[in-house]
Amino acid sequence: MDVLKLISRNKDLFDRDVNSNQIILSDLVSKSKFLVIGGAGSIGQAVTKEIFKRNPKKLHVVDISENNLVELVRDIRSSYGYIDGDFRTFALDIGSPIYDAFIEADGEFDYVLNLSALKHVRSEKDPFTLMRMIEVNILNTLKTIRQSREKGVKKYFCVSTDKAANPVNMMGASKRIMELFLMRESREISISTARFANVAFSDGSLLHGFNQRIQKRQPIVAPNDIKRYFVSPQESGELCLLSCLLGDNKDIFFPKLSEELHLITFAEIAVNYLKQLDYEPYICGSEEEAREFFNSHKSLNDQKKYWPCYFTKSDTTGEKDFEEFFMDGETLDLEKFENLGIVKSSLPYEEEKLDWFLAEINAMLERRQWSKTDLLNIFNELLPAFDHKETGKYLDAKM
Repeated sequence: MDVLKLISRNKDLFDRDVNSNQIILSDLVSKSKFLVIGGAGSIGQAVTKEIFKRNPKKLHVVDISENNLVELVRDIRSSYGYIDGDFRTFALDIGSPIYDAFIEADGEFDYVLNLSALKHVRSEKDPFTLMRMIEVNILNTLKTIRQSREKGVKKYFCVSTDKAANPVNMMGASKRIMELFLMRESREISISTARFANVAFSDGSLLHGFNQRIQKRQPIVAPNDIKRYFVSPQESGELCLLSCLLGDNKDIFFPKLSEELHLITFAEIAVNYLKQLDYEPYICGSEEEAREFFNSHKSLNDQKKYWPCYFTKSDTTGEKDFEEFFMDGETLDLEKFENLGIVKSSLPYEEEKLDWFLAEINAMLERRQWSKTDLLNIFNELLPAFDHKETGKYLDAKM
């Protein structure tokens, strides 16, 4: 499957930026020790492979998913083989005391890259998953930054999202709040981050779901009114590595919006995807028609390879009408790289409000009782301009 063709591009976005900095990237990696947290997710695997192929002195990878770590190792061995450096994986929950013991025993790293995140807008559908999102995106980030500082790590990187710029959903707002904490913590340790476009076929994404639907002979469903920017998995790894190794303290990297980064709807990608598999999309008028396609259109499928599709308008909570990577008032550097921009300004934050936010969240966790409204009120207090788009409908209620 040609990912670039699916997203209507014919070349890698960051090729020239990576190639022009290849010597310094390879030199830094070969001299350094790395810890990748959340390294078995889609972006984490891409980052791990970018580091591995440049022969690091030490590369340890932590992830909560044992199975994904196994696949990561198989993938690396099949693609790149072996290195002289110390390469190991650990199936650990970074919120656990077991992870704390691991850091105490194995905390000598030059660079720590945190790719763990709850990234789905659907994670705000209930108060418990929402609190888990706060724990992963904010609390665990703070914890691992402070552990890195105590261990003398020279640079900490973690991943943000385009949805942190003028957020309209709780996921984006959680990353925006994380960015505010990054600014405060950067007084004690060098930190950089990156705001992402959608990573094509990342685990759990709608595009990844296309593969599952084909395997299970189920219809493909996608919104036809939402346009998004996409990067390939390899590009996601390159973006993180460039920010981590070449970014200054407080830098936020993002893909430049240019003719090389195309807006495309999910429905358009679905059509491209099916055509690469030699299928013609068969447009259905309802979910029921799409589900029944393989039973009711046997003769049609005998004549030509068709696949049922149901394309709809989006009406679920938290969907942003457009994507943006920076906000009014942020200072930009658009000259250093060809296809990467950098937010250079230090995001303003109020020390007392950050402390208050942590106190409120910890009090809720101690009581073991909170509502989505409680959490939304805290977010609004910290982010007065937060414009939450609540429709009462969530993706779990759709195919």
